[in-house]
Amino acid sequence: MGNNMTSITEFILLGFPLSPRMRMLLFVLFSLFYTFTLLGNGTIVGLICVDSRLHTPMYFFLSHLAIVDIAYACNTVPQMLVNLLDPVKPISYAGCMTQTFLFLTFAITECLLLVVMSYDRYVAICHPLRYSVIMSWRVCSTMAVTSWIIGFLLALIHLVLLLPLPFCVSQKVNHFFCEITAILKLACADTHLNETMVLAGAVSVLLGPFSSIVVSYACILGAILRIQSGEGQRKAFSTCSSHLCVVGLFYGTAIVMYVGPRHGSPKEQKKYLLLFHSLFNPMLNPLIYSLRNSDVKNTLKRVLGTQRAL
Repeated sequence: MGNNMTSITEFILLGFPLSPRMRMLLFVLFSLFYTFTLLGNGTIVGLICVDSRLHTPMYFFLSHLAIVDIAYACNTVPQMLVNLLDPVKPISYAGCMTQTFLFLTFAITECLLLVVMSYDRYVAICHPLRYSVIMSWRVCSTMAVTSWIIGFLLALIHLVLLLPLPFCVSQKVNHFFCEITAILKLACADTHLNETMVLAGAVSVLLGPFSSIVVSYACILGAILRIQSGEGQRKAFSTCSSHLCVVGLFYGTAIVMYVGPRHGSPKEQKKYLLLFHSLFNPMLNPLIYSLRNSDVKNTLKRVLGTQRAL
């Protein structure tokens, strides 16, 4: 990138205005959360790999979700921890652009994976006799790979529009990572196209998939209510409740941040909301699935029991 395109080579992430003591406290706390995120999601992936009883479409998609959550956290949290220790430590221009691109890639991919998982539950409950035919391994692999490819390509579009912008006013990013809307505020050129694409992308990636999830679960609810036995209803609902919790957490925060009103919502509030979105969501997802899913809990007990026996 030539000097005629940008006059700065690094950015400073402002993060949160806190006292040194509070920064150290948050460093320890967030480090623990980050560790739990890696361990929790890594455990989910490991259990699905080692137990053949979990080699089903539902857990195949769950393993992809866990991988995305690991990547999601690894992209933003380490830089945030560095800034808590040293608030004035800069991030390079290339590093900042890479972080923006990866964040968008993983966020969009997770949106699409949640849609695919809702479709899997829809087929399992509404068309149980045709489930193995509809959700073949070829179909599942295609849907998972397509989610990753679309996430990569849409993030690449935003990156291509972002790279030519000159940055010459300030290098201070009012965020704890290189979030695209915070970066656009530093550009000394017209960013209307970029902002329009961010909003259009958010609407298409968030509202569209979220609407399809709502329709899927409306059909699922209708099918569950038609089940005669109470035990059958509870079993059917238990397979969907974990996914509903994850969908609510992910889409709820994302829609408020990127599709909600552009004015009237304090920037600091959205910053804290994105902190929840990028730090706590990936940590909570494995807890939600393990605590509310008997298959995962039973597999974990068997693995732990085998290790004790050895």
